[in-house]
Amino acid sequence: MHSAMDLMRLHLEALFTRDEAGRLLRVNESGGGMAPRFFLGRTPEGSAWWFRNDMDGELVGELETLCRSESAPFSTEVVPGSAGPFVDRVSRRDAVQKVWAGPAFCFPEALDDRGAAVRVTEANADVLLPRFEDWLDDVSQEVPMAAVLEDGGAVSICCSVRLTSEAHEAGVETHEDFRGRGHGAAATAAWARVVREMRRIPLYSTSWDNHASRALANRLGLRQFGADLHIT
Repeated sequence: MHSAMDLMRLHLEALFTRDEAGRLLRVNESGGGMAPRFFLGRTPEGSAWWFRNDMDGELVGELETLCRSESAPFSTEVVPGSAGPFVDRVSRRDAVQKVWAGPAFCFPEALDDRGAAVRVTEANADVLLPRFEDWLDDVSQEVPMAAVLEDGGAVSICCSVRLTSEAHEAGVETHEDFRGRGHGAAATAAWARVVREMRRIPLYSTSWDNHASRALANRLGLRQFGADLHIT
């Protein structure tokens, strides 16, 4: 069993690449853009924070002081205004381009996918057609992908979209004509099983305002281990 702080580190490492000093570089995907300037991960055990490698040292110090001064307890729900002090501090140097916040989850030990989804490999990649043609380039033995099928074609898929040697982050998509039927949860459960068979840790994260994604997490009984704040 990993601690919440361990999971937050694994989550961060799956999302972004870092330099030798541990500073953020880029989004952890082929052709990934720049990482956020500041990442704050709150957990019930405390908080951890990281900065992009081009951040000004004085600003880093100010943000670290602000992080250490937080007194509000960890919340499994969004706390209105909690990002405000950090956004204000960053924006004093350069305009803030984007603020992203949301919960991060791990999977329970017992997770029964009931065979509702199949693993997608090179041998059966044609099940992605015609609805998920854009995902064809992601199919490989090293990148777990699971799909729920109807009439031989995928209607919902879950795939590792950010991965390291220790953890994989889920990306889920359900075709608009098949939403609200539990297909996303079935595909995600099957994906998590494959990730565990590879001796990796499956992780799931989303934004606070993505209610459908949060409902999927609730349906699967995922455990929230933390909450992210990214400022770019």
